[in-house]
Amino acid sequence: MASSAVTANRAELLAIADAVAREKSIDRMIVIEAMEEAIQKGARAKYGQENDIRAKMDPNTGEVRLWRVLEVVEAPEEPFTQVTLEKARKIDPEAALGSLVIDPLPPIEFGRIAAQAAKQTIVQKVRDAERERQFEEFKDRIGEITTGIVKRVEFGHIVVDLGRAEGVIRRDEQIPRENLRVGDRVRCYIKDVRREPRGPQIFLSRSAGEFMKKLFAQEVPEIYDGIIEIKSVARDPGSRAKIGVISYDGSIDPVGACVGMKGSRVQAVVQELQGEKIDIIPWSEDTATFVVNALQPAEVAKVVIDEDENRIEVVVPDDQLSLAIGRRGQNVRLASQISGHQIDILTEDEESERRQKEFTERSEMFLEELELDETLSQLLVAEGFAELEEVAYIERDELAAIEGLDEEIAEELQSRAHEALERREANYREKRRELGVSDDLAEIDGLTEKMLVTLGENGIKTLDDLGDLATDELIGRGSRNAGIPEGFLRGYDLSEEDANRMIMAARAHWFDDEEEDTSSSEEVAHADSDQ
Repeated sequence: MASSAVTANRAELLAIADAVAREKSIDRMIVIEAMEEAIQKGARAKYGQENDIRAKMDPNTGEVRLWRVLEVVEAPEEPFTQVTLEKARKIDPEAALGSLVIDPLPPIEFGRIAAQAAKQTIVQKVRDAERERQFEEFKDRIGEITTGIVKRVEFGHIVVDLGRAEGVIRRDEQIPRENLRVGDRVRCYIKDVRREPRGPQIFLSRSAGEFMKKLFAQEVPEIYDGIIEIKSVARDPGSRAKIGVISYDGSIDPVGACVGMKGSRVQAVVQELQGEKIDIIPWSEDTATFVVNALQPAEVAKVVIDEDENRIEVVVPDDQLSLAIGRRGQNVRLASQISGHQIDILTEDEESERRQKEFTERSEMFLEELELDETLSQLLVAEGFAELEEVAYIERDELAAIEGLDEEIAEELQSRAHEALERREANYREKRRELGVSDDLAEIDGLTEKMLVTLGENGIKTLDDLGDLATDELIGRGSRNAGIPEGFLRGYDLSEEDANRMIMAARAHWFDDEEEDTSSSEEVAHADSDQ
């Protein structure tokens, strides 16, 4: 095509430009510019690469003009791009020093090699323009569903023909065990469109949760209209999924609307996803209620939420344990994903056994630390006391109001609790010193002796050791299961602000040293000036 383009007459050149522009869906002027660039390269091959040669094609007539540009100078150093004033005026009588003159060149005939080079130039230019057109067309379609035809499979990745572009479904974005063959029609979710060195890449997905959301929006008019919203999705692609739905119209049941008459709506989505079972769950603002719904079909006896750890403890009857966990942990894993909380499943017997163990341990602690009898120790635990600090610092009236206690006993309990805490603090102080943790570190406000022991056991023994830590290393962040270090003092309920303050306090002496160095330098400079 290109070799004939550069040797054809004017009408043929324009006809070729029009045909390529239509076929590739790109601007006609881009094709004409590619032809101009090809002619320029051919002319430089004939007249010399050192020449500054330009070509221009008239987009209306197809006429091609060819010329070289020369700079007018007194003493030319570059004979191919510079010319004397005398020679320049032979080309252009109005030429002056410092100006540029245009030296027309005759049309060229391309040889076989030059024609091939011109063809490559046009093909590359057209390909670049086509890629840019693809990027501009698809960059605003991220988040949409598109349909294409499987074109080929490369190293497990599926290349899909989208009509005027190609997309790729990477192996991790495919539905496991789905067998797509060349020529199959496939629906995909446009996950991302990026510019890359080899051209724009359109990344498609069939395993994304958003793909399921969009499929339901196509099948359920109420979702498309915004009456029903899918608040969260958790998928085990090709096997099972859970979606949390809410209705903003009290007269419409969100679950029923998504299921459809005789399951017609949900079945359409299931068939598209290769038989993936879908649990449709009523979404709730109340975390406990939503978790109970998410663990269906298992029955839940009790839910305990730990907001600090972002964990939820769910108690189920013994005969519901396997159902709640699901095959290979699938049910509880999906429930955890859709709720955004780590879920721990316990049977009623396990919970009872654990609570009994906690009750016994706490009773024994109060019995030993406060030198109480068994009855009084168990009474404190039964009333919800778990730590000595809770007994020591509760309002005395509240403590005395407990049935079986009075003002005198409450005063004695608090006195013993304070003494026990002091003994414990002294023991920790002794252990801290044995570990070699410095007294300077102990002076930082907010660090208890128990915390210092924990730091010492982890090799943090000086102000510099603490000052070298980041906040994450001291208290940790996020979920324990997110791959984030837990932090040396994670269990002490310190805020990020507390941790930052302690670390900055440990670093304070660094700045004192700098000030001393500065003062010393100033004193030396002053002494030198006096001399």
